[in-house]
Amino acid sequence: MINFDEVTDRRGTNSSKWDVLENELPLSTADMDFKAAPEIIEALSKRVKHGIFGYSDVSEEWQRSLISWWKRRHHFEIKKEWLMFCTGVIPAISSSVRKITTPAEKIVVLTPVYNIFFNSILNNGRVALECPLIEKDGDYEIDFEDLEKKLADPQTTMMILCNPHNPIGKIWSREELRRIGELCERYHVVVLSDEIHCDLTDPHEEYIPYGTVSESCLQNSIICVAPSKTFNLAGLQSAAIIVANEGLRNRINRAINTDEVAEPNAFAMDATVAAFDRSEYWLDELRAYIFENKQRVREYIRREIKGLKVLDSKATYLLWIDCRELDIDSDTLAKYLREKTGLILSSGKIYRGDGFHYLRMNTAYPRSMIDDALKRLKTGIEMLEKETEEIK
Repeated sequence: MINFDEVTDRRGTNSSKWDVLENELPLSTADMDFKAAPEIIEALSKRVKHGIFGYSDVSEEWQRSLISWWKRRHHFEIKKEWLMFCTGVIPAISSSVRKITTPAEKIVVLTPVYNIFFNSILNNGRVALECPLIEKDGDYEIDFEDLEKKLADPQTTMMILCNPHNPIGKIWSREELRRIGELCERYHVVVLSDEIHCDLTDPHEEYIPYGTVSESCLQNSIICVAPSKTFNLAGLQSAAIIVANEGLRNRINRAINTDEVAEPNAFAMDATVAAFDRSEYWLDELRAYIFENKQRVREYIRREIKGLKVLDSKATYLLWIDCRELDIDSDTLAKYLREKTGLILSSGKIYRGDGFHYLRMNTAYPRSMIDDALKRLKTGIEMLEKETEEIK
C-alpha cells in the first residue's frame, strides 16, 4: 500500500505552485502533492547514478510501453508509426496550431476550459471561438446547434477538445464524441484532442479515447497524451502525439521538429517506461484515494458551508465549485479567500464560459491538507457572510 497521507514539504524546491507565503495553502495548479511511484523513483535514481546526461533518443521501449498501456487500459490499438515524442502536451498543441492553421483563422473550444489553450491560440495570432457549454442541474452539455454553427464558419480550421474535460471533470460519452467527429469531418475541421487527464477517472469509470470512436475520428485527429498528470511527472517533460493519418502526421512531425520540441531529456524515457510498465498498481491506489478526497470535499461543503455547491465530476482530481449563491464573482472570491485565510483556489474566470461563477479546487493532496483547506474555506465564507451582513 502506498502512503498517500504522507506530507512532503515542497517549499524551496522551485515548485511554481508552492512559491507562496508561509501561511498560504495552494490548491490551485494542477500537479499532485504525492511522491512518484517507487518504480519511477528507482528508474530515475539508476539513471542519475550512471552520471552522464547527454543527448537522448526516443527508445523502442518508450513506444512499446505507450502502445501496451493504451491497449490494456483504454482498448486503443495504436500503431508504432503513429507515435511522436514531444516535450509536453502544450508544446504539441502550440506547434500543431502553427502548422495546421494560419493567422486569423478560428479555433473552436468548449468553455469553460483549460486556460492555457487560449495562450496557444491567441499568442499565435489565431482567434479563439468559444462554444459555451450549458450547465443543467450540475452537469454540462454541449450545445450542438451552436457548435455546428461555429464549425461551419469558413474561417474555422481546428477544434481543440479536452477529453476528459478540465476544469469540469466531465468524461465525454461515445455519442458526444461521435457527433463532434461527424461535424468536424463535414466542415473540414481538424480535431486536436488533449487527453492528458485520461487515466485519472474515478474508480470503475473509463474515458473513451477520441481515436476509438470511428475511423473518421481517428483519421481527422491529433491526439495528445502524457504520463505527466497521471504519475505526477510534469517536470520531466514527456508527452506523445498520436496521429494515424499519414499526411497529417508528416505535417505534425515537421512542426515539432521545426520548433525543437521533439527530443527527450535524459530522464524522460526511463520515467515513462517505468510508469507505464511497472506502476499500474500505484495508479489504481491513487485513483481510489483521490475519489475519497473528492467525496470528502463534497460532503463537507454540503454539510458545513452554505452558498457553495460542488458539481459532479467523474474524472481528474479537480473539483468545480459553484459559488453563485454568494452573489460574488469567482475572481473576487478567490482573492478574498487568499487574503483572509491563505487558501489559494483557482478563479473560474480564467477558464471563460460561465467560469466567473466557479472556483476550481485541486484535491490531489494528503488528506490532512484537504482537511486544512476545507477549514480555511469554511472560515473564509463565514467571514464574507458576516461582512456582507454588516454592510446591509
